Amino acid sequence: MSPVSKRMLYWAPRALCIAFALFLSLFALDVFNEVHGFFHIVLALLIHLVPTWIVLAILVVSWRWEWVGAVLYTAAGAFYARFALLRHHPNWILPIAVPLWVVAALFLLNWLKRRELHAPKIA
Repeated sequence: MSPVSKRMLYWAPRALCIAFALFLSLFALDVFNEVHGFFHIVLALLIHLVPTWIVLAILVVSWRWEWVGAVLYTAAGAFYARFALLRHHPNWILPIAVPLWVVAALFLLNWLKRRELHAPKIA
């Protein structure tokens, strides 16, 4: 495995997860369309950002233990897919659950290749 592909494999799930968290946080911006007081809007914004905080909390743990990220992101994607199907919105699965599963697969690949990725450089 080349050094470039090692770096790509190491950083891909982490960067995609951060990008996905930013994508999720865009959905919280709809609270600014409401006509309520400042504190109500701040509270609503914090509540709408809970999924983003969950994704980022899993990322913090996954940064060190990739297998945890593989398991938790798979579970989060399955949980959301089930939620979307119960709400009769299967079209929500593609933009939300599938990226979670892609990140999970990349963290699994990171975990399986951890010896190669974390091998000391020999000069």
